[in-house]
Amino acid sequence: MTDLLQTSSRLSQCFEKHLLSATNSDIKPATVHALWQDIATRYNEKQRAYHTLRHLQQLFGQFEQIKHKLNEPHIIALALFYHDVVYDPLHTDNEQKSAEYAAETLRPYLCAEQCKHLYALIMMTANHQLTGLSDPDKINDAAYLLDMDLSILAAPWSQYERYAQAVRQEYSHVPLAEYRTGRMAVLNRLLAHPTLYLTCYYYERLETPARANIQRELTLLAA
Repeated sequence: MTDLLQTSSRLSQCFEKHLLSATNSDIKPATVHALWQDIATRYNEKQRAYHTLRHLQQLFGQFEQIKHKLNEPHIIALALFYHDVVYDPLHTDNEQKSAEYAAETLRPYLCAEQCKHLYALIMMTANHQLTGLSDPDKINDAAYLLDMDLSILAAPWSQYERYAQAVRQEYSHVPLAEYRTGRMAVLNRLLAHPTLYLTCYYYERLETPARANIQRELTLLAA
């Protein structure tokens, strides 16, 4: 419990920093606090095992390493905070619902262009494809966002195994045989991509261990 509270506290400070940096209006501290509490409450929902505050903590560990490579780090940070804000394993439109929720929630504080971009960024996490962008700076930032979201795939095996177990827990309503079939299909689609990572930074560091982890999970699922 103490660890979770510390995680929430650190993420709260991070959220406040990036929201205030991105906003085009004055926001009262109480409003910032309420916005964060809403995020934290959602990421603590009982149906979540992987898509939790610890997932956000892992992502922001990555963010701190690459934020200097971003053109709009504050918008990318907000996209990270809101990209799984709506999550129900029984539904397939979580990214769309999260994108809509983020744009609507932050509309009073961000300009229309920022909200539109935030929506597009979150939607890209559904298929991890760079679509609908022509600005090189925005393409760069979106690529880093998507790579951060897949960075867990290259974690040390013990951490990857916990991730895989948490995903299974979220889909505990699915019979084991059916889950294995579906999970293997997802993993094989990932392996079929020419590259898992879109940026040179992540490709050079994570491509090989990520593919090894995925193959190892596939082997275990098939056993």
